[in-house]
Amino acid sequence: MSEEALKELDKEVKKLKRMANEQASVLHDLIEDRLPAAFEDLPAIAQSTYDACKLWAEANARLVAAQKG
Repeated sequence: MSEEALKELDKEVKKLKRMANEQASVLHDLIEDRLPAAFEDLPAIAQSTYDACKLWAEANARLVAAQKG
């Protein structure tokens, strides 16, 4: 992988990590501030958080693999 491609992948990983952290913050706010009254929001927010973290993990795994060889 070229140096430019590695930089782009690193940039993508950082963006996805930020997005995952933002989604985790939404989940945290739900748990801390709105439960149990907003329990019906829990499945959708949890799924969105999971999806964001999974996207980050997949991109990060690609970056680690690319950096190794």
